[in-house]
Amino acid sequence: QVQLVESGGGLVQAGGSLRLSCAASGRTFSIYRMGWFRQAPGKEREFVARIRWSGGSTYYVDSVKGRFTISKDNAKNTVYLQMNSLKPEDTAVYYCAQSISTRLTWDYWGQGTQVTVSS
Repeated sequence: QVQLVESGGGLVQAGGSLRLSCAASGRTFSIYRMGWFRQAPGKEREFVARIRWSGGSTYYVDSVKGRFTISKDNAKNTVYLQMNSLKPEDTAVYYCAQSISTRLTWDYWGQGTQVTVSS
C-alpha cells in the first residue's frame, strides 16, 4: 500500500505564491510518476501537472504553464508544486496522485489540501 500526505495549502492573495508538498510512504519503490490535480467547488477534478519519477520529465495543463513548477526529491519520496502568480481561479482542493505503471492512470491519491486565492 501507498500513503500520500499533502501539505502546504492555505489562503493567499492574488499574485502570491504557495508551495505544496506530497510525501509518499509505503511501497515507494513502485512509483513511476507523481502528479497534482485540483477540484474547484462545483467542478470536476482536473489535471494540473505530472513528473516522471525517473528522469524527471514534466507536463502541465496550459492554464498553469509558466506559473506552476512541479519537482521531486527522490530521497524523500516527496513531490512539490510551486505555485506563483496565483489567481482566484486557482482556488481548489489540490490532490497528489501516484502512478505505478507506464499507463497514464493514477493508482493512489492523497486526501487533498485546500488552496484559496483571494482577489
